[in-house]
Amino acid sequence: MSVRLSSATLEEVARTASVFSYDRTGLSAGILHFGVGNFHRAHQAVYLDDLFNTGEGHDFAIVGAGVMPSDQAMRDKLAGQDYLTTVVEQDNARTSARVTGPMTGMLPVGDAEAIIEALADPAIRIVSLTVTEGGYFVDSDGVFDPAHPAISADGANPQAPKTVFGLIGAGLKRRGERGIQPFTIMSCDNIPHNGKVCRRAVVGTMRLSDPAFADWIDTNVAFPNGMVDRITPATSQREIDHCRETFGIEDAWPVYCEEFKQWVLEDDFPAGRPALERVGVQFVPDVTPYEHMKIRILNGGHAVIAYPAGLLDVHFVHEAMETDLVARFLEKVETEEILPIVPPVPDTDLGDYFQLIKRRFANPKIGDTVRRLCLDGSNRQPKFIVPSVLDNLKAGREPDGLALESALWCRYCRGVTDSGAVIEPNDPNWDRLVERAKAAETDPSAWLSMKDVYGSLKDEPRFAEPFAKWLGMLAEKGTAQTLKAYLGDG
Repeated sequence: MSVRLSSATLEEVARTASVFSYDRTGLSAGILHFGVGNFHRAHQAVYLDDLFNTGEGHDFAIVGAGVMPSDQAMRDKLAGQDYLTTVVEQDNARTSARVTGPMTGMLPVGDAEAIIEALADPAIRIVSLTVTEGGYFVDSDGVFDPAHPAISADGANPQAPKTVFGLIGAGLKRRGERGIQPFTIMSCDNIPHNGKVCRRAVVGTMRLSDPAFADWIDTNVAFPNGMVDRITPATSQREIDHCRETFGIEDAWPVYCEEFKQWVLEDDFPAGRPALERVGVQFVPDVTPYEHMKIRILNGGHAVIAYPAGLLDVHFVHEAMETDLVARFLEKVETEEILPIVPPVPDTDLGDYFQLIKRRFANPKIGDTVRRLCLDGSNRQPKFIVPSVLDNLKAGREPDGLALESALWCRYCRGVTDSGAVIEPNDPNWDRLVERAKAAETDPSAWLSMKDVYGSLKDEPRFAEPFAKWLGMLAEKGTAQTLKAYLGDG
């Protein structure tokens, strides 16, 4: 017998899941969060739930906001269960469920005036966001694009913005008009120097309509960098059914994730912050070493296994790790081309970290899919792979394996696996990628000419030549034989 998740059913839910101990009626919103998706609810919201359970920080509850159609679906589902979430943590040894409640509500999606007014509330001291790696309107060099139609539209109509960054700027402006201290803006997206990238987006958007105020934001508003980590697959009917059948909880959008989580933050919160260090968040003067480690080793590693596994029709990530050629490809690329160019990290052995990453990838309970790892390569490759290529070249090292990774991505974007199965569109720029991948069959430079991904690497023979070699071999011999050639299997 299952029970529908709500505030009224928590006593029944507590029979099979752990439930928070604090009184939600005593919470007040101090954080406005854009992008209430799975990762946010498995990460930031869980840390806050842990803190609230200690009796601390109850004035830093979350109010959600969104501008995308998917945000409306999330709002509808969460509102139907009083903004509670079932978080299912899965490790090789155990599976457990907890119900979290740090979110007090969600603003009307796309209602600019309601969102700006909420941003102007003095109680809101932090504005956080998870808008995906590709949501910051920047190119492969991290340069903000003010000519993007969505951004230029906000510049022309700053009173009714439609992007997150236009809304944040408008909220800061209204606070300034009322003499209210600016909030801290905290990106929780998985991109290098996410605070700096977010700063460029907010300042760049405001510069189109009010250059002087844009300069004021740049000088007076804090944008701390942070490194976030927790593998969190998308929710499908599989997870909804599992939650009901295993824990007896009917949750319209449960979150499934691994047990491991990590959050490293620069301590720059002039308007105040919750005492998250009490529940495991690391506050450091400079998050850069941790960012490099995670983005290069974990996210880069995801890309390394994703495209060969996708071309070999492997469905789950743990199955990719059970595929000998894929696992050995990961091992060789990481140990020869990624680990050697990752700078030292305080109190961290990079070899041990890589072993941890492999165990996390191999977790069979997570149900993370290869398709999810292949998603949005046009935004992920320039952040997770290209920087490692460039660092290898600077160090005089040959990026042979990373060139093969890029060739595998190109081959994947051809839209057909080695068996002939159709690969459904899996990138916001899918049509362009398919066109480029087809052209690269006869002219590999057609792929490397995507400056937003590769910059000037097309003109670097130490990368362009092995890329062309591997791409030709993939077309002629297929993924398995090409991996064998790289691994020295003949």
